[in-house]
Amino acid sequence: MQNNTKAKPETRAARRQSIRLGLALIASAGMLLAPATSAWAQAYPSKPVKIVIPFPPGGTLDTVGRLLAQKLSDQTGQQFIVENRAGGNGVIGGDVVARAPADGYTLLFNASTFVTAPMTMKSVPYSVVKDFTPVALVAKAPLSVAINKKLPVTDVKSLMAYAKANPGKMTFAVGSVGSAGHLSTELLKREGQLDYLIVPYKGTAPAFQDLIGGSIDGFIDPILGSLQYHKSGMLRVVAVTSANRAPNLPDVPTVAETVPGFEFYSWYGLWGPAKLPADVTSKLNAEVNKALATDMKAKLVEQGLLLTPGSSADFAKFQQEDMARSQKIITEGNIRVE
Repeated sequence: MQNNTKAKPETRAARRQSIRLGLALIASAGMLLAPATSAWAQAYPSKPVKIVIPFPPGGTLDTVGRLLAQKLSDQTGQQFIVENRAGGNGVIGGDVVARAPADGYTLLFNASTFVTAPMTMKSVPYSVVKDFTPVALVAKAPLSVAINKKLPVTDVKSLMAYAKANPGKMTFAVGSVGSAGHLSTELLKREGQLDYLIVPYKGTAPAFQDLIGGSIDGFIDPILGSLQYHKSGMLRVVAVTSANRAPNLPDVPTVAETVPGFEFYSWYGLWGPAKLPADVTSKLNAEVNKALATDMKAKLVEQGLLLTPGSSADFAKFQQEDMARSQKIITEGNIRVE
């Protein structure tokens, strides 16, 4: 009995020591795992990343997207490769990203038409809100009201006078149904009480070709697309849709100077598939903001863009507000894809 009594304290002490040792091992394991997880996040991207642009090469969207892709490649040491997947008013390229693994290696770079075009279509194979992760808002683009140079139109006032003198005869191109340019064209038509025909095109490049050639009278699109043609005298930019005059077109008035309160922008953003890991989203967002602080800033500002650095949460909120405003214009204008 005495031997048993002496053994009990020793057994309890041993158990306490074992518990302490176990807890220490668990804590040590946690410390070892934490750096490993952090290192994994920091390793992204560890292979080439595909950026899908769902429209043909040559437009404003493609220009900005390729510039961003190059900066991301330079900053991360991995290739960010642009892939143009045109068709279906942007739906084909969008669906590629919606179906891609949520690992950050397939991304979507698109304009505001991405969130508005589905509102004009009978069906789309994805939900903008449910099937994508907003990563970063890159820039806002004031739009230019470009007119064929042969018309006697030099500003919004003369545009309104000409349109009213020729009811139903003027034609305005639309590069993509449901795009910012389309919504702005509808808004100007309504608020300016103008009567002109809106003609859909498959992309901005052919629309500009017909505008310069005289087959179309007008085209509202981001300044970046029309700037070179305006400076060369191939067409005439008579107004911009921003609240203030564009720094790169200081002599061109705003629409609001003739139609008070008129303001409209296109904008460009980066998305990933739904459920993109938070650390990957944060890394991409940080890299985009870093790119916007490089010489990319001067290049985009020179071409009329307004840079919009911010968090992914900021982008998600902005997207929600823009969708609500656009839905109102689309509903009131009964805009639908034929």
